[in-house]
Amino acid sequence: MSVSIATESPLQDDVRRLIAGLNEHLLPLSPVEFQFGMTVEQMTGADTIVFVARNEAGEAVGCGALKVHPSGLGEVKRMFTVPEVRGARVGSQILDVIIERARAEGLTCLMLETGVGPGFAGAWRLYQRKGFVSRGPFLDYPDSGWSAFFELGLTSRVSASESPSM
Repeated sequence: MSVSIATESPLQDDVRRLIAGLNEHLLPLSPVEFQFGMTVEQMTGADTIVFVARNEAGEAVGCGALKVHPSGLGEVKRMFTVPEVRGARVGSQILDVIIERARAEGLTCLMLETGVGPGFAGAWRLYQRKGFVSRGPFLDYPDSGWSAFFELGLTSRVSASESPSM
């Protein structure tokens, strides 16, 4: 599926609808006290970059965010695609953009927290396909049994013209 992905404000009505859809999707999957989402207002902070995927008609069909912590750690937040585009690799494209931006920001590690259980199987597959590996809790996330934690080591890519010759 052809989408365009850009950095956008989360305060737009269609992005608010995406976040509301994400929250509605997550609500039955785990206790609310173990859901660690951000509100759209929190997503406007200087430490958070929001990416929105739009289809050819300009409709917001997915989102994700990169939160940069003071320690230099990058965290993937608020990944979501509308049900109509699931399976069309929109989430994969959003995650690629987040990973590239994290590299551009000079981050060396990208982490995320997500849920456990069948409702999160697709997310786990996506993260693992992108090279994320399972790890223990980070920052102040509790080790509750309701969360899974992943990390991806980031290294800068070396172009062919920059690689050492042999």
